[in-house]
Amino acid sequence: MKKVVLVFFAFLFFTMNQAFAYRVTDFSQDAKIVSAMRLLEQAGEEDVFRNLQRYGVRIKFSDLSMVSYNSSKCFAVSTYNQYGTRVILINSIYKNAPVEQIACLIAHESCHTANTATLEEETIATQKEAACWSRLKVASKTYPESRLTQRLDKLSGLYLASDENRNYVEEKIANSSFYKNQLGLN
Repeated sequence: MKKVVLVFFAFLFFTMNQAFAYRVTDFSQDAKIVSAMRLLEQAGEEDVFRNLQRYGVRIKFSDLSMVSYNSSKCFAVSTYNQYGTRVILINSIYKNAPVEQIACLIAHESCHTANTATLEEETIATQKEAACWSRLKVASKTYPESRLTQRLDKLSGLYLASDENRNYVEEKIANSSFYKNQLGLN
């Protein structure tokens, strides 16, 4: 009888833990970000939520002109706030972007867990972003002609064209002057 009760409580604990694990409002109060998080949840992006929860990440829109030397080219960043808490800052110029695109930016930034960026981590994050766009993009929907849409479409194409012998996403990152500088690949 004790085993049955113990198993029942263990089952209940893990079930309740999972049920409460991904309250999307724990990560942001912004309605657009919450919608993007719900879309990721519906898409079954468990690893995104595990990373966000593990690192206590908060997500918000922000003017990235203070973070990046060229804020118009910066889509989002994973950084730390003044209290040492990890935050994902999505460039406020994309506040009106479709929720599917915001979800892809969140998925990408959730993969940044190391203290120092590496080619491997950036490749994983960018592949995650591209994979999400491939799944979340609605075929019948017209997306704005923006730098973000162009980026996602290009990355998705590279991701889908890649195979075990050639990773086009990694090649793009490794050959980018921006990433060569950021990742010390020079």
